[in-house]
Amino acid sequence: MEPTVARARDEAFVRTDRYYRTDMPKRLTRSGNSLALVIDRPLLEALEIDADTELELSTDGDVLVVTPVRNRKRKKRTAELVAEAHEHYGGVFRRLAE
Repeated sequence: MEPTVARARDEAFVRTDRYYRTDMPKRLTRSGNSLALVIDRPLLEALEIDADTELELSTDGDVLVVTPVRNRKRKKRTAELVAEAHEHYGGVFRRLAE
């Protein structure tokens, strides 16, 4: 997929097959006693999220990652499969780790 550029105000979003990148840094906005990150419409549309989308925040201590919460059934099923694999193959995994 060829990169495409969409303009929103004075910001350019570059879309490739895997991510959007903005060439304009963002600042947090004060909202009561908290701070808010304003996400521009082209990025919201690309992620197919809106004001009702639940987001999960995580960090590695340096980078902030904002992820739309995925289908809870899918997450639960994945956890079940991992537990099942651990139950059946836990001994093998331990021996391989040694």
